[in-house]
This record gives sequence, structure tokens and C-alpha cells, in this order.
Amino acid sequence: MPQPLCLLFDSDGTLVDSEILLAEVMAEILPRHGLPFTARQYMDEFRGVRFLSIVQALEAHHGSLDEARRRSAEDEMRARMEARMRAELAAIDGMPAALEALAEHPRAVVSNGPERKIRCAMESSGLGHHFGDRLFSAYTLGVWKPDPTLYLKAAEAMGHPPERCVVIDDAAVGVAAGLDAGMRVVHLNRFPEEETTPEGAVAIGHASELPVAIVALAAEVTPAP
Repeated sequence: MPQPLCLLFDSDGTLVDSEILLAEVMAEILPRHGLPFTARQYMDEFRGVRFLSIVQALEAHHGSLDEARRRSAEDEMRARMEARMRAELAAIDGMPAALEALAEHPRAVVSNGPERKIRCAMESSGLGHHFGDRLFSAYTLGVWKPDPTLYLKAAEAMGHPPERCVVIDDAAVGVAAGLDAGMRVVHLNRFPEEETTPEGAVAIGHASELPVAIVALAAEVTPAP
């Protein structure tokens, strides 16, 4: 019988349907600080990317903000996003049942967002009991996807070697981080008409497909000593 693998889940767009909320909030806040931005831009170009990296990319075209204005923009975005998450956030369709089916597997959330945001997402979506305090934030660990170190640090803290971990992520930066970490990767590709799954990752189009994908991956992995 294959031994349970350690499952490392992204949050936004993988566990919770927050990305359109974030896209709309950024499109509301950033232009007020002199950085033209649309919700479509976020969905097309910046899903899963660190907020500062998005700001820096926009600054290259529209001029730099001073540090105080950057902080103000981020503070406004975080406050507005938290309010919308508490009022509107839901789990990704099919994910609650998938997590129940995968209950035997140790699992954690590994996100490019701040820990406060991750906790808010888990509370608002009702998924928190699946993960407890096993929440790993790039802001806490000081490294952001696509750097594989974020997933490697999470795996180490969970007590599992990379080869016995599976990353479940919807965004290109997360898929790249998981592959570069030497982990199995399941790409939850909810936009197959617009995105391709990189070689080496397993593509699924709906969370309901995740349990079968994990069973198949577990059968491929050499049992732990």
C-alpha cells in the first residue's frame, strides 16, 4: 500500500476562489496611487505574484512611487481584500470534498501571501480545520515563489523530503517553484484555453480530479525507508 505523501497546497486560486476578488481590489486601489491597472491584467499576467513585484513591474512603465506611497497602497489593498474575503470568499469548487477524500495525507498551505491573509482565507472558506497551524507564508519565511526555497522550507518543517511531497498550485509561479524544488506537482489548471501545464507537472481541470491524481503519484513514489 503506497504511503501517504505530504501535500503542499497553494491558497489563492487553489484552495480558495480569491483571485477575482484580489484582481478587482488591485484595480480599485493601484490607479488611485498613480499605477494604471485592470482586473484583467492581474488575471492574465500576475496571478500568484508577490504584490511588491506587481508594483515594481507597473512602476517600470508608469514611474516610481516613494516608499510611503507604496506602503499606503499595500495597506489599503490588504484592508480592502480582507473585508471582501470575510464577506464573499468561498472554497474552490470541489475542494472541500477533495480534502476530505485525502484526509490520510499530511498537508499544509504554502502561499506567497502574508500569514494574516492565509488565516483569513482558511477561516472565511471553512477549510481551516484541514490545515490547523500548518500555514507557511512567504512573508514569514522571507522567500517568494517562483523561488523553490519556499516549498523546500515548508517540506522541511513538515518533516518530509522533497521527493515525498506533492505541490498543488494553480499559478505559473507556484508550479515552477514546485518543479524546481524536485517535488511532484499537480497543476490545477482552471483556464486551459489560456494556460498550458509545464512538462513534468500533472494537469487537472477541477478539484474533484485531485484524489485520483494523488493516488497515481503515490504509486510512483518509492516507499519511505
